[in-house]
Amino acid sequence: MNVLVQPLNRVIQVEPGANLLEALQAAQVPMSYSCMAGRCGTCRCKVVDGEVLDGGRDQQRPLEANDAYVLACRTYLTESCTIEILEPGEVVVHPARIVKATVTAIEDMTHDIKRLHLKPAKPLEFSPGQYVQLQFTPDHVRPYSMAGLCGDGEFEFHVRLVPDGRVTRYIDRELKLGDLVRVTGPLGSAYLRRRHEGPMLCVAGGTGLAPILSIVRGAISEGMRNPIHLYFGVRSPRDVYGLDWLAPLQRAHPALKVHVVVSSGGNSARERCGLVTEAIEQDLGDLSGWRAYLCGSPPMVEAATQLARCRGVAPDHIHADAFYPQGN
Repeated sequence: MNVLVQPLNRVIQVEPGANLLEALQAAQVPMSYSCMAGRCGTCRCKVVDGEVLDGGRDQQRPLEANDAYVLACRTYLTESCTIEILEPGEVVVHPARIVKATVTAIEDMTHDIKRLHLKPAKPLEFSPGQYVQLQFTPDHVRPYSMAGLCGDGEFEFHVRLVPDGRVTRYIDRELKLGDLVRVTGPLGSAYLRRRHEGPMLCVAGGTGLAPILSIVRGAISEGMRNPIHLYFGVRSPRDVYGLDWLAPLQRAHPALKVHVVVSSGGNSARERCGLVTEAIEQDLGDLSGWRAYLCGSPPMVEAATQLARCRGVAPDHIHADAFYPQGN
């Protein structure tokens, strides 16, 4: 049984029932992966022709026009087919690990956002924009995105306190300096694409600023000269934070433009009133050749995704991380 790998134009021979990711690894085909369990989305690829067994659905899955994407780690080969590897030049391999980390700082950023610093016992590699699972106790587990880079020596997270939220209440009221936290990851496919040379649209809603900061910091650290338009949307002026971090990034990267947008109450020179999507529509025209990084609440990410597509961003160049509720 043969598998044609695009765009490498390589044909590899596999046994029926073989796992797609394992087959690609055995043939030394470059492929991004991390968790190996269908959670992180890093090994996403496209079935161009043929049928596969989607282990995530436990059924034979015929190819359909709008349902061609699979996770290689959860896909099994049942007949000859053609697989397209997305962005083979942007392969990242950070095998998911579990490390222990110590709480070194808990700071108030706004009335309902805390900044959490953890020092890992061992280094954990990740790409800018990825996230990890934090386990504070067996009953208090939640994913959070890193705001820094893997070479910082510490992890930085931004936590929005949710009313009656079980995990965030624990962080707010019980978590102490010196406590141990179990960190699992990295996870997520909305990471910085380092080989892209065109403009970047970065949209952060609330604590979506954390992964966007990581992406911008990563771009600057890598010496990327791309124009970056960062839109930071919040509900009101009291929800704005992090401007002291963005100012030095602008000095280090003159092509970085920062736009702060508040839904209501914005009346200062630093803020615009409205929605981030409205601000983008006002400022930017054709976005063909751009990359979009969108992080925050699902409604904001969905609206920004639709806008980016309408303005010409290729679907595979939209990298979104929607913060879905997970028991808070």
